[in-house]
Amino acid sequence: MRVDSFDFLLPDERIARYPTSERTASRLLYLPAEGELEHRQFTQLLEWLRPNDVLVFNNTRVIPARLFGHKTTGGKVEVMVERLLNDNEVLAYVRASKAPKAGSELVFANQASMAVLGREADLFHLKASVPILPLLEAQGQLPLPPYMERLAEEEDANRYQTVYAEHPGAVAAPTAGLHFDEALIEAINAKGVGTAFVTLHVGAGTFQPVRVEVVEEHHMHSERFTIPPELPQQIADAKAKGGRVVAVGTTSLRALEAASQQGELQVGSQETDIFIYPGYEFKVVDALVTNFHLPKSTLLMLVCAFAGQEKVLNAYNEAVAQEYRFFSYGDAMLIEKSKGESTRRV
Repeated sequence: MRVDSFDFLLPDERIARYPTSERTASRLLYLPAEGELEHRQFTQLLEWLRPNDVLVFNNTRVIPARLFGHKTTGGKVEVMVERLLNDNEVLAYVRASKAPKAGSELVFANQASMAVLGREADLFHLKASVPILPLLEAQGQLPLPPYMERLAEEEDANRYQTVYAEHPGAVAAPTAGLHFDEALIEAINAKGVGTAFVTLHVGAGTFQPVRVEVVEEHHMHSERFTIPPELPQQIADAKAKGGRVVAVGTTSLRALEAASQQGELQVGSQETDIFIYPGYEFKVVDALVTNFHLPKSTLLMLVCAFAGQEKVLNAYNEAVAQEYRFFSYGDAMLIEKSKGESTRRV
């Protein structure tokens, strides 16, 4: 399977670099399992939902993961935290004129520092002299995706975070959730639709380009996720009553599918590098709310696996023609799982 087969033409002006005036003000492109595309507003998701459906959200919280400092020799450094390992240690990307060596030290304001313990591929293992999260909250900047081509502004501290964000650890937002405000969630619950939460800490690897030509040769980055103990029964009860499991975002979907690889949905915390592309057999999720993704990206491959590659790429081309807004601050899709897809996974 060729990576180039997941390409589409996206004019630069279709990239949303700022959020809409209100969270729910986005458009919603509905791609049903059967039938034609429908152009809707995001609030019309409520009309599609039925009692006994369950929406599964990712309640990770984005941390201000970008730090600026210098080496003890004086050279400037930028640290982009990829993963929290414990209270004081992280894996991070380090940008400097010359890569720091193990045993060296990076210095930040207020005498905080990080010792370079070693390197794991592109990531540096760093140990801070103070607890990491307070250091990031005091000195860090919110990391916006590269395609926004700007630094975070005051508005982003609120809008690049879901209203239900709870557990800090992500370095990118689970962006499908950015469309929901408290009022919409209350209306969803009032309709008899269940809501549930998983936690998957989104890593910067989600923005890494696929550097191979053949899809099957790509290796996914690993992310940590948690399935709460009550979720398997909640899903089983919903499905027994004819309800559907609706993943809000590809991260929620990846967590649910990764946790079900052994059959039953496994609770607790795990690591996953699950790679979903056309041919994968979905085990839990019936529908997906998601934003529009980058050309030739693993997230676009996931969506193509869910709804069919030709259908999805046709929908993307229609979205471009109809001037939908793309990527993190862009518009959304509601996608029903395609019927009769073949099965294969790595």
